[in-house]
Amino acid sequence: MRSDLIFGALTHVTNRYELCQLASKATRKLHKPNTRLQDTTNEVLDRFKDTVPMGESEAVVEKVHVQERRAA
Repeated sequence: MRSDLIFGALTHVTNRYELCQLASKATRKLHKPNTRLQDTTNEVLDRFKDTVPMGESEAVVEKVHVQERRAA
């Protein structure tokens, strides 16, 4: 069940909001066309359960410049 995956992922990411943000970003990057989004989300949470998504070396937040898209 997904709740088991979430509680497993919370062992490495203590903040639920941060877990949600990381999971949504990872799901967007790992999602393959013609597959269910739910399966990709479960896979991401399973990976978070097994590994630390934010390594200890990433304690310092890096600023990422995001280019905004504007309608023509």
